[in-house]
Amino acid sequence: MTNPLLADWQTEFQLPPFDEITDADFAPAFDAAMQAGRAAYAAIAANPEAPTFANTIEAMEQADDLLDRVAGVFFNLSGSDATPAREALQRDLSPRLSAYSSEIVNNKALFSRIETLWQDRDALGLTDEQSRVLMLYRRMFVRAGAALEGDAAARLTEVKSRLASLGTQFTQNLLADEREWMMPLDDLSGLPDFVISSARAAAEERGREGHVVTLSRSLIVPFLQFSDRRDLRTTAYEAWVARGANGGETDNRAIAAEILALRAERAGLLGYENFARYKLETEMAGTPDAVRDLLMQVWTPARAKAMADAEQLEAMLRADGHSAPLEPWDWRYYAEKLRRTAHDIDEAALKPYLSLDNMIAAAFDCAHRLFGLEFRALGVPLYHPDARAWEVTRNGRHMAVFIGDYFARSSKRSGAWCSTMRSQRKLGGDVRPIVVNICNFAKGDPALLSYDDARTLFHEFGHALHQMLSDVTYGLIAGTSVARDFVELPSQLYEHWLEVPEVLSAHARHVDTGEAMPQELLDRLLGAQNFDQGFATVEYVASALVDLEFHDGAAPSDPMQKQAEVLDALGMPRAIRMRHATPHFAHVFSGDGYSSGYYSYMWSEVMDADAFEAFREAGDPFDSDTADKLERFILSAGGREEAEALYTAFRGRMPGVGALLKGRGLAA
Repeated sequence: MTNPLLADWQTEFQLPPFDEITDADFAPAFDAAMQAGRAAYAAIAANPEAPTFANTIEAMEQADDLLDRVAGVFFNLSGSDATPAREALQRDLSPRLSAYSSEIVNNKALFSRIETLWQDRDALGLTDEQSRVLMLYRRMFVRAGAALEGDAAARLTEVKSRLASLGTQFTQNLLADEREWMMPLDDLSGLPDFVISSARAAAEERGREGHVVTLSRSLIVPFLQFSDRRDLRTTAYEAWVARGANGGETDNRAIAAEILALRAERAGLLGYENFARYKLETEMAGTPDAVRDLLMQVWTPARAKAMADAEQLEAMLRADGHSAPLEPWDWRYYAEKLRRTAHDIDEAALKPYLSLDNMIAAAFDCAHRLFGLEFRALGVPLYHPDARAWEVTRNGRHMAVFIGDYFARSSKRSGAWCSTMRSQRKLGGDVRPIVVNICNFAKGDPALLSYDDARTLFHEFGHALHQMLSDVTYGLIAGTSVARDFVELPSQLYEHWLEVPEVLSAHARHVDTGEAMPQELLDRLLGAQNFDQGFATVEYVASALVDLEFHDGAAPSDPMQKQAEVLDALGMPRAIRMRHATPHFAHVFSGDGYSSGYYSYMWSEVMDADAFEAFREAGDPFDSDTADKLERFILSAGGREEAEALYTAFRGRMPGVGALLKGRGLAA
């Protein structure tokens, strides 16, 4: 029988034939794909003809087409619907794929062809996009160690292979801790109906009677907000922050230490002072000092705001008859009480207006008004019953397939993300993307979102737009293939449209009655936008600064001690913890993506606050000229130019931090 991963897909839009693929198909498909890739690269390297852009760079762009197809399916499934077989295969694949990548960059004949093109680049008659792609290939090879020789090259290959294995183990340990822990709820005191419903659904998903709290953020956060039982809040919170630090086989602390040591060694082999300097060289920030300067400009006012808020919350704690001090498991509970008092916002009254279906419709409607996109539901086989798919078109032209997978489950890692099963490119034909949004919302009938959940949905859909509107020739620079501290701009910018009153008026409709959100509730909601921003900013910036200090200097032998030292030096408020403590800091330790780069959300926020101001200046959040510039210079451009050039083309200048502080309510 033909392996469905290796056959030509005759499905609609050439979607993966999910109903035919089994776990047993992946290992032989990866073997065949890597064999095909090795043959393709060997042919390029051994080509007797002089190197040209077509026979070298364009050939390399297509060399891994089969591997990209197989990996696009596998890694999406392993993150969103893990099985023991997929987890075992991922552990096996991580070092093998790393070794495969090292083979390519260590192929001296291949690198020689790239270097020849680079030296002759001015005489090749390349387009601007081709010149950019050539530069990126050469930079990628050099930064991966292509110029190293002998023992140094061999050791770098070993280091990268070990890092790949450790990142996979870190992720799987975290998923195991999240999957195994639950707390039965015999006391539902203070919990609104939507939390009770979610706790019941979580119990059913785990084959239990009654109600349980799990470590899914979409369930544990509202539990911490509403449960009257301080002892239960304490137990749940301590379990949440202990993920990856429970001892035994799933403990991530030693893994984090080894990862940091190997990253420092990797940077040293490549001639860099430390890993942060290596990593930030290709980002907008450029240097650790530039990152630190931005974060500290935000930290100081955020900490002051958080400390003032803590005094209010502690007074409420005392009034309830509890002894001080305010603890981390108290903050969300009393902040929710204060929000109800200060803004008359009751999450339980708000959520019926924020159904999942209505918020999806809102995100689609904004994309239609801004960029002319249309969405048509597809009845195609997908990898899980929770997943849904839409065809995306514009003026009758197929633009993409969009898959949304929104509910938390024990087989899905925590968090929210956007990925692709196929990226856009024009080389070799008009290839349109398959884009996936993953969220972890609490399942309900119907599914109701918090306002933060709705922001997450818009955020991930902003990433999806970056992929769907991509319009480049080469896959290397398609969609979100941009500097890490630029990639969050489209996603964070798109969140702003959820704040537009006319969007909420149209789509925030009661799930039972269909009535629009009352104007006075809408006004109170928008008026509370900056509520508790001291807390939110402090927990984020603390995580970003710890990440930076881990990598800007010698690798710490004890990351937990280093974490404590950094937080102590910052004067971290007692009742706030890092958003992601080291043992569950997946952004930083599951792979290199956000290592030394967790700051990038804030770097992008400086731009997104300023970018949305462009629509305000135009007098219309859906101004067509501004939307056209946004698509032309940012959303469709991918990595066609340096990020600063793209942003400047859109806005005419780079922004300062003032708009961010104003947007968070932290301006003096």
